[in-house]
Amino acid sequence: MNIKKVNLFLILLFIGMVVTGQENWNLDNCISYALKHNLTLLDYQYLEDSGKESYNQSIRDLLPRVNGFGDYNIRYGRSTDPNTNDIIDTEFFSNGYSMNASIDLFRGFQKVHSIKASKLLFKAAQETSQQQRFLLALRIMTAYHDIQFYEGLLAISKEQLAISEDNFKLANKQIEIGLKAKADLFEAESVLYSDQLNLTQNENLLQAAKLTLIQEMNLENAHTLQINPIVPNTMADNKLSTDSIYGLAKDFVPLLKAQRYRTEAVKKQLSAARGELYPSLSFATGYGTGYYETTRDTLGVTIPFKNQIQDNASRYVGFSLNVPIFNAWSTRSAIKQRKIALKREENNLEIQEQEIFKAIQQLVQENKALNVELIQSEKQIMAQEQAFGVAQKKYEKGLFTIMELNLAKTMYATSQNKNLQVKLRLQINQNTLAFYQGQPILNINSTK
Repeated sequence: MNIKKVNLFLILLFIGMVVTGQENWNLDNCISYALKHNLTLLDYQYLEDSGKESYNQSIRDLLPRVNGFGDYNIRYGRSTDPNTNDIIDTEFFSNGYSMNASIDLFRGFQKVHSIKASKLLFKAAQETSQQQRFLLALRIMTAYHDIQFYEGLLAISKEQLAISEDNFKLANKQIEIGLKAKADLFEAESVLYSDQLNLTQNENLLQAAKLTLIQEMNLENAHTLQINPIVPNTMADNKLSTDSIYGLAKDFVPLLKAQRYRTEAVKKQLSAARGELYPSLSFATGYGTGYYETTRDTLGVTIPFKNQIQDNASRYVGFSLNVPIFNAWSTRSAIKQRKIALKREENNLEIQEQEIFKAIQQLVQENKALNVELIQSEKQIMAQEQAFGVAQKKYEKGLFTIMELNLAKTMYATSQNKNLQVKLRLQINQNTLAFYQGQPILNINSTK
């Protein structure tokens, strides 16, 4: 009885695991899961956190510096008595305590510019991290549509295989009644085996596409998954303009925003480097005291610790002015290096703007071409479907050979494949263009 219960429990557990493993995923769920579990994004998050801490520390650098100091020394052999400055040869100990504080009053506005530069670099890190999230979402979207494409391809393969099976049965029947030669049966059998192989290959391609999505999502303990199909939105938009889309992309794409922040940060770093040419003014204050075993009263008794700490106390307060006169042109060299760095960042910004413009230009051109191809492929699929239907009827009446029938069947399948491919390519194209226009086409939420 116990064994039966155990077996029943294992069966129910297995069924639960299978049901869980076959959970359907939609595109938003895939993107959300990938954003939370992608390790590369986690690394960019660490860089963002580091930039934030650098910015916070640049603000804290405005605060004064306060340090405390204490020591305990035992002296052997010949040494100087700190009380009388006499040379003695006696073992004794001493300890001292001090505390000092300093603050920069003026350093050519270097710290102010450094704060602004750190803030800009922190914003650049945030935008870079956001860019990586968008790139991951685009990869997920492409992998998701690839699965849908191969699922459609598999459905077409199954349809073609069913037709081949019917043709094989028809050829066999016509041979039996003497209407066709046996060569037709061999031809029909060859096509049947070819369609079976094609079906197997498309099943393998579908599993490979699912594996790609699983890896992009970093989905653990999963060998396959089921997706919810997306109905392609293939409405033509003839008003797409490269310039108008680029105008929106310049203010939206995180890659460009991050580069602009880096460029502005280098400008602030250049201003901070120029601050080294100006004099600097600082304020400092401090307190110090000590205890010495050799400090004695008139009776030769060592003065107590408490009394010495009070009697030996010293204090200071002062200002320090530093005027740069000559430092081997190191400051001038640092300024030149910052100017070169600024030119590089400005050049990188232009390069990235060019790349984005070219990408949008290609997408707009591809969109127009795909819309034309979609219209043509839909006309072609209707014509090929009718041609195949006519070919089947003529073959049944003995007016067509099996090779002519298979040719019509192949052309019909090819038109179906082309139409499916164009629809999904157009969907990806439209989604990518929507991304560049700043539309919320991808489910990118703040999952930091």
